[in-house]
Amino acid sequence: MDNMQQEFIEAGTLMLAGMVFVFAFLSILIIFINTVLAKLAVKFPDPIAKPPARDNKKRTSKASGDISPAVVAAISGAVKRYRSQHGQEK
Repeated sequence: MDNMQQEFIEAGTLMLAGMVFVFAFLSILIIFINTVLAKLAVKFPDPIAKPPARDNKKRTSKASGDISPAVVAAISGAVKRYRSQHGQEK
């Protein structure tokens, strides 16, 4: 019984030591990466992306919610065809 308790204590100590070692290693790694990246970010800044050029005709039709006449005609034709095939005439 005493031997088993001693092994559990040793296992707990090893587990705790391993967790502390991993935490310390990852903390040092994060600090190192942040310092290196901070120096590189000053030397090589990210480029500022330009928004894509938009066509005024497309932007106004999308913004106002207008639907092109070709789309309206296609939808109307599809509805008429569906109603004629399924007997739902008005």
